[in-house]
Amino acid sequence: MLDALESCGARATFFMLGERIEAAPGVAAAVLDAGHEVQLHGYRHARHTELEEDAIELDTRRALDALARVGVRPTRWRAPWGITTRATERVASRHGLSLVHWTIDTHDWRGDPMPTMLARVRRGLAPGAVVLMHDALGPGSLRSGCENTVELVGPLVELARSSGLCVAGALPEPSLAAAAPLPSPADLQSAGVRG
Repeated sequence: MLDALESCGARATFFMLGERIEAAPGVAAAVLDAGHEVQLHGYRHARHTELEEDAIELDTRRALDALARVGVRPTRWRAPWGITTRATERVASRHGLSLVHWTIDTHDWRGDPMPTMLARVRRGLAPGAVVLMHDALGPGSLRSGCENTVELVGPLVELARSSGLCVAGALPEPSLAAAAPLPSPADLQSAGVRG
């Protein structure tokens, strides 16, 4: 993924899991060294609808500790599956984190071919769009690898630039991201969204 981004001169925001940072801290270091942004995803990939607030708090603290050990103090949090609860909101507030979401889901976790994902992105590409992609396999993944996602990077960047859009590694400010309609957690669950 890092090579694909570098080859087209693009930057991205990587939402990382604490348990994976602890298992391979060199990956987080490589992402940072390449000029990308690292933010919070969680410690483990757990649905917040299945956790009490104290469990979300513990998971978040463990993740923040793992990120701190690689020199990251996140300001953004994309919860697993994009599903948040009132408890998630309270935990985010206590830690000074803005909850973020995406506006375009590539559904790359399904293993769709690159042209299918690019067509999906094309339909929603607009100023302030946030495109969700995965550089690893996670819970619910139906694919055996991430090759199609890596293959999507170049054509996606080219499409955005040819549409007059700037490809930014940092997410838009929360006020801009909120301007685009986002699905509710219930919509995400019924659509079978992974993340």
